[in-house]
Amino acid sequence: MMRKIMTLLFVGLLTISMNAQEKQVTETVIDPNAPVFEFETDVIDYGKIELNADGLRVFKFKNVGKSPLVISRIQSSCGCTVPKKPTDPIMPGASGEIEVKYATNRQGGFSKMITVYSNASEPTKKLRIKGIVLKPESPVEKAKSTVSSK
Repeated sequence: MMRKIMTLLFVGLLTISMNAQEKQVTETVIDPNAPVFEFETDVIDYGKIELNADGLRVFKFKNVGKSPLVISRIQSSCGCTVPKKPTDPIMPGASGEIEVKYATNRQGGFSKMITVYSNASEPTKKLRIKGIVLKPESPVEKAKSTVSSK
């Protein structure tokens, strides 16, 4: 009998403590006059590129909101990806660009995230670049590939 009471007491305390830790859901109010990003694409696919090729690509976007868009900072998921943000605010109806340079001196596949922080209605925007840096062909492989077998 004592065991049942202790078990019920334990379960009751556990239930109370779990309910006490429930997060309060707060409704986020979106400013109807806030700037709004409209990107041409969220992902840039480099495809297959040569080792040490030009790794510069551009994300193009438009501010379709009602107030100036200010990008406070841009962060990449690793040091091999260097983003460059616009220095001036992007006015409503105007377009802007975010340059991204990937270091193509590493061979193999890559997928990197770029996080844009701004005053837009969506204050954190995730962009992605991906592709494959090809292994350079050796002169021996080239010589073999040009020889035809009869």
